[in-house]
Amino acid sequence: MAHVAIVGAGISGLSAALRLRRRLGAGVRITLLDQSGRVGGKLATGEVAGARVEQGAESILLRDPVVAELAAEVGLGPLVHPAPLAAGIVVGGRTVPVPRGTLMGIPADPAALDGTAPAYALPEPAPVTPGPLVAPAADIAVGALVRSRYGDEIVDRLVDPLLGGVYAGRADDLSLAVTLPALYEAAQHESTLSGAVRAAQRDTPAVGGPAFGVVAGGLSALAEAVAAAADVTPRLDLPVRELAPTPDGWRLTVGSTRDPEPLDADAVVLAVPARPAARLLTGFAPAVAAEVGVLDYASIALVTLVLPGDVLPEASGFLVPATEGYAIKAATFVGRKWPHLAVPGRSLVRLSLGRYGETRVLQRDDDELVALARADLSAVLGERLPTPVGSTVRRWGGGLPQYGPGHLDRIARARAGLAEHPTLALAGAAYDGVGVPACVRSGYAAADTITGELHDAH
Repeated sequence: MAHVAIVGAGISGLSAALRLRRRLGAGVRITLLDQSGRVGGKLATGEVAGARVEQGAESILLRDPVVAELAAEVGLGPLVHPAPLAAGIVVGGRTVPVPRGTLMGIPADPAALDGTAPAYALPEPAPVTPGPLVAPAADIAVGALVRSRYGDEIVDRLVDPLLGGVYAGRADDLSLAVTLPALYEAAQHESTLSGAVRAAQRDTPAVGGPAFGVVAGGLSALAEAVAAAADVTPRLDLPVRELAPTPDGWRLTVGSTRDPEPLDADAVVLAVPARPAARLLTGFAPAVAAEVGVLDYASIALVTLVLPGDVLPEASGFLVPATEGYAIKAATFVGRKWPHLAVPGRSLVRLSLGRYGETRVLQRDDDELVALARADLSAVLGERLPTPVGSTVRRWGGGLPQYGPGHLDRIARARAGLAEHPTLALAGAAYDGVGVPACVRSGYAAADTITGELHDAH
């Protein structure tokens, strides 16, 4: 029987495990290793004051149906969708609707924006020298492209908060090819940004229904169901300290430094963040480790408040540009947006704090973060909110990867550098994108990479 060790019990590692089980059946033993005490990684459903809340990833983008298919496969039934409520964005101290028809905040026609950018924002003039916005295969930062064509206000007031809601990063640091691949493709052929946005929107398939969904029982239930269906042997609260190739496969060193334990496997999937992956790779693939380890991360904190009464607006929440001066960067009115989570007589709100490169706000203790988040929320809403009947803080140190320009090339070089180790595969957000669908597909691809080798060897 083949033995596969999967390092990392987030959804990427779990998806790799399930794919291996489906493809190899009873012919594979799967050991799932994680230094935390639970499966799911950033799929973390919790409870505060009797209310169920997501304390990690909030929902699933349904443009890619892979997660809905996965949930059905493991017996969880159809996903639950949010209420059709508008989201807002804070601009100049007031909350206005997020404009429709943009591509992650980038409009095809800046002149059509209402209230979120200056009235003098106009489409860029025709280029002096006709040619594509981006040279073929030349990645650039989102901010560099948009600022050069539309100016600073649209980046600061629209693009930054929308990208920040996903990556906790800034448009000036994030790769166009990774974060907006359809626009990147169009920009290699179009000579104006407005034309590139229209082309990207035209070529992006529409979602036939709600754009987002969530598992009715919480995203932790999805992780647990996938682990059960994959029939893994869990080894939790167990760090992996070393990884080395052997004549027959791999040897992992797990456990404490005082009492290390060897674990042999025929194949390994590394489904951990970039830095721990680089540490494990350094001993036998230093060039690969260097490519992987350069990826940086943003840390965030999620503060959930349960407020007495019905005190929140009829909206799904709002985004906050960094230029507004608040510590909070986003708010989700949980009971409004997700009616199945509403609690009678209570208002649930989830607030996100922490932007890439700005760590001072997260150095406060939990009570201070709760007070700061409540004060910012009160200021945005223009009224002093009541004392919470419950609150919780979930910190994600180094939680969100920051894909700089050239990320895809670096990962391609890293995977090419592992060609001499075909029974080792990389999976996860460090390589293939944030979001649950991207992580599921990354896990599937990692499993496919090693399956053929295991078939040949056994």
